[in-house]
Amino acid sequence: MTDHATTDAFKSDDSLTALLRPSALRPIATTLALVAALLGAAILPARADFRLCNNTSSRVGVALGYKDTEGWTTEGWWNVSARSCETLLRGALVARYYYIYAVDYDRGGEWSGHAFMCSREKEFTIRGTENCLARGYDRTGFFEVDTAEQRSWTVQLTDSAEQKPDLPSPARLPPGVPRSSVTPAPPASKP
Repeated sequence: MTDHATTDAFKSDDSLTALLRPSALRPIATTLALVAALLGAAILPARADFRLCNNTSSRVGVALGYKDTEGWTTEGWWNVSARSCETLLRGALVARYYYIYAVDYDRGGEWSGHAFMCSREKEFTIRGTENCLARGYDRTGFFEVDTAEQRSWTVQLTDSAEQKPDLPSPARLPPGVPRSSVTPAPPASKP
């Protein structure tokens, strides 16, 4: 009997040896790697950013306006290649409304609106939206982006032929911007 028990012990050792062969370990290692990846993904915080995608065939320059804990800020310029995206702000969004002004470098034209903020032609970060011209800046009309208080948002710039026509609506102003700052300029007189 002892010999028989010893033979069974060797059989179980042979089975263990077969399980420890590299070819037998691959499915186990693959399963463990998959479980580790899923756990790692669950632990990492969700990425939240404010992004802009340029879905046109032109290069565009982008300026951004937003309100943070220190007040209104405008920043520019992000140069976004044709058919590409750029992250303008990293992290969870802290406001509901953001404002964009963009220029088509290749074909001319712009994406603009009725929320006037300060900008300039060179790279800039400007605090405040008041007295742009008196402070030596340009007064530029930005369009509003309502993020519906989401943690992240992506704006899609498209060619005008691809855009849906806008319905007339009253201009919505950023809080703290006086209504007089959005009064349209009188038409230019003809010479």
